Amino acid sequence: MVQAAIYGVLGTALTPDEAAFLRDADPWGFIVFRRNLDEADQVRRLCADLRAAVGRDAPVLIDQEGGRVARLVPPLAPRRPAMDRYGELSKLDPAKADEAARLGARLLARDCRTLGIDVNCAPVLDVRQPGTHDAIGDRALARDPQTVARLGRAVIEGTLAGGCLPVVKHLPGQGRAEADSHLELPRIRAPLDELRAVDFAPFTALSDATLGMTTHVVFEAIDPERPCTQSPAVIAEAIRGAGGFDGLLMTDDLSMHALGGGFQERAERALGAGCDLVLHCNGDASEMRAVAEGVQALTPDAERRSARALAARPGGVDAMGEAEEARLNALLRPVIV
Repeated sequence: MVQAAIYGVLGTALTPDEAAFLRDADPWGFIVFRRNLDEADQVRRLCADLRAAVGRDAPVLIDQEGGRVARLVPPLAPRRPAMDRYGELSKLDPAKADEAARLGARLLARDCRTLGIDVNCAPVLDVRQPGTHDAIGDRALARDPQTVARLGRAVIEGTLAGGCLPVVKHLPGQGRAEADSHLELPRIRAPLDELRAVDFAPFTALSDATLGMTTHVVFEAIDPERPCTQSPAVIAEAIRGAGGFDGLLMTDDLSMHALGGGFQERAERALGAGCDLVLHCNGDASEMRAVAEGVQALTPDAERRSARALAARPGGVDAMGEAEEARLNALLRPVIV
Protein backbone atom coordinates (compact mmCIF):
# COMPACT_ATOMS: atom_id res chain seq x y z
CA MET A 1 0.00 0.00 0.00
CA VAL A 2 1.28 3.45 -0.94
CA GLN A 3 2.35 5.32 2.19
CA ALA A 4 1.57 8.95 2.99
CA ALA A 5 5.09 10.29 2.54
CA ILE A 6 7.51 11.99 0.16
CA TYR A 7 11.26 11.51 0.71
CA GLY A 8 14.52 12.92 -0.57
CA VAL A 9 17.82 11.08 -0.90
CA LEU A 10 21.37 12.16 -0.15
CA GLY A 11 23.32 12.08 -3.40
CA THR A 12 23.34 11.88 -7.17
CA ALA A 13 22.75 8.12 -7.23
CA LEU A 14 20.50 5.88 -5.19
CA THR A 15 22.48 3.72 -2.76
CA PRO A 16 21.49 0.10 -2.10
CA ASP A 17 20.40 1.03 1.43
CA GLU A 18 18.25 3.88 0.14
CA ALA A 19 16.70 1.66 -2.52
CA ALA A 20 15.86 -0.97 0.10
CA PHE A 21 14.35 1.62 2.42
CA LEU A 22 12.24 3.14 -0.35
CA ARG A 23 11.06 -0.29 -1.50
CA ASP A 24 9.84 -1.09 2.00
CA ALA A 25 8.55 2.41 2.83
CA ASP A 26 6.69 2.71 -0.53
CA PRO A 27 6.24 6.50 -0.40
CA TRP A 28 3.78 8.40 -2.58
CA GLY A 29 6.63 10.29 -4.21
CA PHE A 30 10.11 11.79 -4.02
CA ILE A 31 11.74 15.21 -3.98
CA VAL A 32 15.10 16.24 -5.43
CA PHE A 33 17.44 19.09 -4.53
CA ARG A 34 20.60 20.61 -5.96
CA ARG A 35 22.71 18.01 -4.13
CA ASN A 36 21.04 15.35 -6.26
CA LEU A 37 21.52 17.04 -9.63
CA ASP A 38 24.75 16.89 -11.63
CA GLU A 39 24.14 16.45 -15.35
CA ALA A 40 21.12 15.62 -17.47
CA ASP A 41 21.57 11.88 -17.99
CA GLN A 42 22.40 11.43 -14.31
CA VAL A 43 19.21 13.26 -13.26
CA ARG A 44 17.08 11.15 -15.60
CA ARG A 45 18.75 7.99 -14.29
CA LEU A 46 18.14 9.01 -10.67
CA CYS A 47 14.46 9.73 -11.36
CA ALA A 48 14.12 6.35 -13.08
CA ASP A 49 15.85 4.57 -10.20
CA LEU A 50 13.62 6.27 -7.63
CA ARG A 51 10.54 5.09 -9.49
CA ALA A 52 12.00 1.61 -9.95
CA ALA A 53 12.52 1.35 -6.19
CA VAL A 54 8.75 1.49 -5.65
CA GLY A 55 7.79 -0.23 -8.89
CA ARG A 56 5.51 2.50 -10.26
CA ASP A 57 5.49 5.88 -11.96
CA ALA A 58 5.69 7.79 -8.69
CA PRO A 59 5.82 11.62 -8.78
CA VAL A 60 9.21 13.32 -8.51
CA LEU A 61 9.01 16.82 -7.05
CA ILE A 62 11.31 19.83 -7.12
CA ASP A 63 11.29 23.46 -5.95
CA GLN A 64 12.00 25.28 -9.21
CA GLU A 65 10.41 28.68 -8.68
CA GLY A 66 12.96 30.84 -10.48
CA GLY A 67 15.10 33.48 -8.81
CA ARG A 68 16.89 32.32 -5.67
CA VAL A 69 14.82 29.15 -5.28
CA ALA A 70 16.09 27.09 -8.20
CA ARG A 71 17.44 23.57 -7.79
CA LEU A 72 18.16 23.26 -11.50
CA VAL A 73 20.92 25.70 -12.48
CA PRO A 74 23.04 26.13 -15.62
CA PRO A 75 23.98 24.06 -17.52
CA LEU A 76 21.06 21.83 -16.46
CA ALA A 77 18.55 24.65 -17.00
CA PRO A 78 18.60 28.38 -17.72
CA ARG A 79 18.24 30.87 -14.89
CA ARG A 80 14.67 32.10 -14.66
CA PRO A 81 13.35 35.30 -13.05
CA ALA A 82 11.98 35.47 -9.53
CA MET A 83 8.20 35.40 -9.37
CA ASP A 84 7.89 38.99 -8.16
CA ARG A 85 8.96 40.18 -11.62
CA TYR A 86 5.51 39.22 -12.85
CA GLY A 87 3.93 41.33 -10.13
CA GLU A 88 6.09 44.30 -11.07
CA LEU A 89 5.10 43.88 -14.72
CA SER A 90 1.46 43.71 -13.67
CA LYS A 91 1.70 47.30 -12.42
CA LEU A 92 2.54 48.34 -15.98
CA ASP A 93 0.44 45.93 -18.02
CA PRO A 94 -1.67 43.19 -16.36
CA ALA A 95 -2.31 41.35 -19.61
CA LYS A 96 1.38 41.12 -20.44
CA ALA A 97 2.09 40.04 -16.86
CA ASP A 98 -0.40 37.20 -17.17
CA GLU A 99 1.21 36.11 -20.43
CA ALA A 100 4.68 36.30 -18.91
CA ALA A 101 3.71 34.36 -15.78
CA ARG A 102 2.07 31.65 -17.85
CA LEU A 103 5.01 31.44 -20.25
CA GLY A 104 7.64 31.57 -17.51
CA ALA A 105 5.94 28.75 -15.60
CA ARG A 106 5.63 26.75 -18.80
CA LEU A 107 9.37 27.06 -19.41
CA LEU A 108 10.18 26.12 -15.81
CA ALA A 109 8.01 23.03 -16.13
CA ARG A 110 9.60 22.13 -19.46
CA ASP A 111 13.05 22.40 -17.85
CA CYS A 112 11.94 19.93 -15.17
CA ARG A 113 10.02 17.49 -17.32
CA THR A 114 12.87 17.01 -19.81
CA LEU A 115 14.88 15.60 -16.88
CA GLY A 116 12.18 13.23 -15.59
CA ILE A 117 10.78 15.54 -12.88
CA ASP A 118 7.02 15.94 -13.10
CA VAL A 119 5.88 18.04 -10.12
CA ASN A 120 7.05 21.62 -9.55
CA CYS A 121 6.37 23.10 -6.11
CA ALA A 122 5.08 26.43 -7.34
CA PRO A 123 3.36 28.88 -7.31
CA VAL A 124 4.03 30.63 -4.02
CA LEU A 125 0.67 32.25 -3.23
CA ASP A 126 1.83 34.02 -0.08
CA VAL A 127 1.04 37.73 -0.09
CA ARG A 128 4.22 39.66 0.65
CA GLN A 129 3.80 42.06 3.56
CA PRO A 130 5.97 45.04 4.52
CA GLY A 131 8.42 44.60 7.38
CA THR A 132 8.30 40.80 7.38
CA HIS A 133 11.06 38.21 7.05
CA ASP A 134 12.60 37.84 3.62
CA ALA A 135 12.11 34.05 3.61
CA ILE A 136 9.30 34.77 1.13
CA GLY A 137 10.44 38.13 -0.25
CA ASP A 138 10.75 38.12 -4.04
CA ARG A 139 9.34 34.62 -4.21
CA ALA A 140 5.89 36.21 -3.79
CA LEU A 141 4.04 37.17 -6.94
CA ALA A 142 2.80 40.48 -5.53
CA ARG A 143 1.81 42.45 -2.45
CA ASP A 144 -1.97 42.35 -2.95
CA PRO A 145 -4.13 39.22 -2.90
CA GLN A 146 -6.02 39.94 -6.11
CA THR A 147 -2.84 40.17 -8.18
CA VAL A 148 -1.35 37.11 -6.48
CA ALA A 149 -4.47 35.09 -7.28
CA ARG A 150 -4.61 36.25 -10.90
CA LEU A 151 -0.92 35.60 -11.57
CA GLY A 152 -1.06 32.40 -9.55
CA ARG A 153 -3.73 31.10 -11.90
CA ALA A 154 -1.45 31.88 -14.84
CA VAL A 155 1.45 30.03 -13.19
CA ILE A 156 -0.74 26.98 -12.57
CA GLU A 157 -1.90 26.96 -16.18
CA GLY A 158 1.64 27.40 -17.48
CA THR A 159 3.04 24.67 -15.26
CA LEU A 160 0.47 22.19 -16.55
CA ALA A 161 1.06 23.25 -20.14
CA GLY A 162 4.80 22.73 -19.66
CA GLY A 163 4.39 19.16 -18.47
CA CYS A 164 4.34 19.32 -14.64
CA LEU A 165 1.82 19.31 -11.85
CA PRO A 166 1.89 22.53 -9.78
CA VAL A 167 1.85 22.71 -5.98
CA VAL A 168 0.34 25.83 -4.39
CA LYS A 169 2.18 26.96 -1.26
CA HIS A 170 2.26 27.77 1.62
CA LEU A 171 -1.31 27.11 2.73
CA PRO A 172 -3.07 29.05 4.11
CA GLY A 173 -0.52 31.90 3.72
CA GLN A 174 2.77 32.81 5.38
CA GLY A 175 3.56 36.17 3.77
CA ARG A 176 3.08 37.92 7.11
CA ALA A 177 5.62 35.77 9.00
CA GLU A 178 8.36 37.66 10.83
CA ALA A 179 10.71 34.66 11.12
CA ASP A 180 12.07 31.97 8.81
CA SER A 181 10.37 28.63 9.52
CA HIS A 182 13.53 26.85 8.38
CA LEU A 183 15.13 28.18 11.57
CA GLU A 184 12.33 28.87 14.08
CA LEU A 185 8.56 28.82 14.50
CA PRO A 186 6.91 32.01 13.22
CA ARG A 187 3.78 33.34 14.90
CA ILE A 188 1.20 35.43 13.04
CA ARG A 189 -0.94 37.59 15.31
CA ALA A 190 -3.22 39.29 12.77
CA PRO A 191 -6.99 39.06 13.38
CA LEU A 192 -8.92 36.40 11.50
CA ASP A 193 -10.89 38.82 9.32
CA GLU A 194 -7.66 40.42 8.09
CA LEU A 195 -6.12 37.00 7.40
CA ARG A 196 -9.15 35.95 5.39
CA ALA A 197 -9.20 39.18 3.40
CA VAL A 198 -5.48 39.18 2.55
CA ASP A 199 -3.34 36.17 3.44
CA PHE A 200 -5.83 33.39 2.83
CA ALA A 201 -7.58 35.02 -0.15
CA PRO A 202 -5.34 33.78 -3.02
CA PHE A 203 -5.56 30.20 -1.77
CA THR A 204 -9.33 30.45 -1.52
CA ALA A 205 -9.49 31.87 -5.05
CA LEU A 206 -7.37 28.95 -6.33
CA SER A 207 -8.87 26.27 -4.09
CA ASP A 208 -9.43 24.04 -7.13
CA ALA A 209 -5.67 23.31 -7.27
CA THR A 210 -4.98 19.59 -7.02
CA LEU A 211 -1.81 19.79 -4.87
CA GLY A 212 -0.95 22.07 -1.95
CA MET A 213 1.72 22.48 0.73
CA THR A 214 1.21 23.70 4.30
CA THR A 215 3.14 26.30 6.24
CA HIS A 216 4.85 25.74 9.60
CA VAL A 217 3.37 28.92 11.10
CA VAL A 218 1.19 29.51 14.17
CA PHE A 219 -1.97 31.49 13.43
CA GLU A 220 -2.88 32.78 16.87
CA ALA A 221 -6.40 33.77 15.80
CA ILE A 222 -7.23 30.11 15.10
CA ASP A 223 -4.83 27.93 17.12
CA PRO A 224 -2.32 29.72 19.36
CA GLU A 225 -0.61 26.45 20.36
CA ARG A 226 0.19 24.52 17.18
CA PRO A 227 1.70 25.35 13.77
CA CYS A 228 -0.64 24.98 10.83
CA THR A 229 0.98 21.73 9.67
CA GLN A 230 0.03 20.08 12.97
CA SER A 231 -3.17 22.01 13.75
CA PRO A 232 -6.53 20.29 13.12
CA ALA A 233 -8.24 23.65 13.59
CA VAL A 234 -6.21 25.54 10.98
CA ILE A 235 -6.44 22.73 8.42
CA ALA A 236 -10.16 22.21 8.97
CA GLU A 237 -11.10 25.88 9.07
CA ALA A 238 -8.62 27.89 7.03
CA ILE A 239 -7.60 25.30 4.42
CA ARG A 240 -10.40 22.76 3.99
CA GLY A 241 -13.47 24.58 5.33
CA ALA A 242 -13.68 28.27 4.55
CA GLY A 243 -10.61 27.91 2.32
CA GLY A 244 -12.40 25.36 0.13
CA PHE A 245 -9.25 23.38 -0.72
CA ASP A 246 -9.92 19.71 -1.49
CA GLY A 247 -6.61 18.94 -3.15
CA LEU A 248 -3.92 16.60 -1.90
CA LEU A 249 -2.28 18.38 1.03
CA MET A 250 1.40 17.78 1.83
CA THR A 251 3.38 19.25 4.68
CA ASP A 252 6.32 21.54 4.23
CA ASP A 253 9.59 19.81 5.12
CA LEU A 254 9.36 18.00 8.47
CA SER A 255 13.06 18.61 9.12
CA MET A 256 12.61 22.39 9.37
CA HIS A 257 13.37 23.79 12.83
CA ALA A 258 9.90 25.32 13.19
CA LEU A 259 8.68 21.89 14.27
CA GLY A 260 9.65 20.24 17.54
CA GLY A 261 9.69 16.67 18.77
CA GLY A 262 11.00 13.50 17.20
CA PHE A 263 10.40 12.71 13.57
CA GLN A 264 7.88 9.96 14.18
CA GLU A 265 5.92 12.39 16.33
CA ARG A 266 6.17 15.15 13.72
CA ALA A 267 4.72 12.84 11.08
CA GLU A 268 1.96 11.53 13.33
CA ARG A 269 0.90 15.01 14.38
CA ALA A 270 0.75 16.27 10.81
CA LEU A 271 -1.28 13.34 9.50
CA GLY A 272 -3.49 13.44 12.59
CA ALA A 273 -4.17 17.11 11.96
CA GLY A 274 -5.46 16.42 8.45
CA CYS A 275 -2.47 16.51 6.11
CA ASP A 276 -2.60 13.83 3.42
CA LEU A 277 1.18 13.46 3.01
CA VAL A 278 4.31 14.29 4.98
CA LEU A 279 7.39 15.65 3.25
CA HIS A 280 10.92 14.88 4.45
CA CYS A 281 13.66 16.43 2.36
CA ASN A 282 17.20 16.13 3.69
CA GLY A 283 17.84 12.44 2.95
CA ASP A 284 18.99 11.63 6.49
CA ALA A 285 18.43 7.88 6.81
CA SER A 286 17.75 7.81 10.57
CA GLU A 287 15.22 10.64 10.30
CA MET A 288 13.47 8.96 7.37
CA ARG A 289 13.19 5.70 9.27
CA ALA A 290 11.60 7.57 12.16
CA VAL A 291 9.19 9.37 9.81
CA ALA A 292 8.24 6.01 8.28
CA GLU A 293 7.30 4.75 11.75
CA GLY A 294 4.77 7.58 11.99
CA VAL A 295 3.28 7.11 8.52
CA GLN A 296 0.48 4.89 7.34
CA ALA A 297 -1.16 4.15 4.00
CA LEU A 298 -3.08 6.91 2.28
CA THR A 299 -6.52 7.43 3.76
CA PRO A 300 -9.52 6.99 1.44
CA ASP A 301 -9.82 10.78 1.11
CA ALA A 302 -6.10 11.06 0.33
CA GLU A 303 -6.39 8.28 -2.25
CA ARG A 304 -9.25 10.16 -3.93
CA ARG A 305 -7.29 13.41 -3.94
CA SER A 306 -4.16 11.65 -5.18
CA ALA A 307 -6.07 10.02 -8.03
CA ARG A 308 -7.47 13.41 -9.07
CA ALA A 309 -4.03 15.03 -9.00
CA LEU A 310 -2.25 12.24 -10.88
CA ALA A 311 -5.00 12.15 -13.49
CA ALA A 312 -4.15 15.79 -14.25
CA ARG A 313 -0.44 15.00 -14.68
CA PRO A 314 0.51 16.03 -18.23
CA GLY A 315 1.50 13.29 -20.60
CA GLY A 316 4.84 14.47 -21.93
CA VAL A 317 7.43 17.16 -22.53
CA ASP A 318 6.23 20.46 -23.97
CA ALA A 319 7.86 21.41 -27.28
CA MET A 320 9.24 24.91 -26.75
CA GLY A 321 12.27 26.67 -28.05
CA GLU A 322 14.01 29.93 -28.84
CA ALA A 323 10.83 31.77 -29.83
CA GLU A 324 9.26 31.27 -26.40
CA GLU A 325 12.48 32.21 -24.63
CA ALA A 326 12.69 35.40 -26.69
CA ARG A 327 9.06 36.27 -26.02
CA LEU A 328 9.49 35.91 -22.24
CA ASN A 329 12.61 38.06 -22.31
CA ALA A 330 10.80 40.72 -24.31
CA LEU A 331 7.82 40.76 -21.96
CA LEU A 332 10.00 41.09 -18.85
CA ARG A 333 12.46 43.63 -20.25
CA PRO A 334 10.78 46.60 -18.51
CA VAL A 335 11.17 45.00 -15.04
CA ILE A 336 14.47 43.13 -15.28
CA VAL A 337 17.23 45.25 -13.79
